[in-house]
Amino acid sequence: MTTKAVELLEVVWGRASTAPTSASQLRVLHILEHHDGINLRTLAESLASTPPSTSRLCDRLQAAGFIERVVGAEDRREVRLHLSARGRSFLADLRARRESELQKVLADMPAAKRVALLEGLEAFCATAATQIPDETPESDSRTA
Repeated sequence: MTTKAVELLEVVWGRASTAPTSASQLRVLHILEHHDGINLRTLAESLASTPPSTSRLCDRLQAAGFIERVVGAEDRREVRLHLSARGRSFLADLRARRESELQKVLADMPAAKRVALLEGLEAFCATAATQIPDETPESDSRTA
């Protein structure tokens, strides 16, 4: 059942195109949104990728105006990554379009089923949040 739900959600969300970003680039934007100022090495670890591959992903996102690289004030070898205003706007627009597509589905569900879904999702989110390690990239002093 979970596989079917995930696949259906992907179809519904797919109606809200993530262009011009790829799935990998979108993941980077989400990470930067939650970990502003993360360095490249920590981002690569979060993606289970290599720094050179992650750097190329960031090159494309920077060229599109979605992220900004800032050289560290204390250590010029370290580069901190930030979501740009355009990147934040893109994510907000994508969320709005995805929510609109979900609202269309929810509107056709019986009210009692919507309430049950909400309760289930709240429990899911609470449980999932306890299983995600608390990362504090700001305290990570490794260089990128």
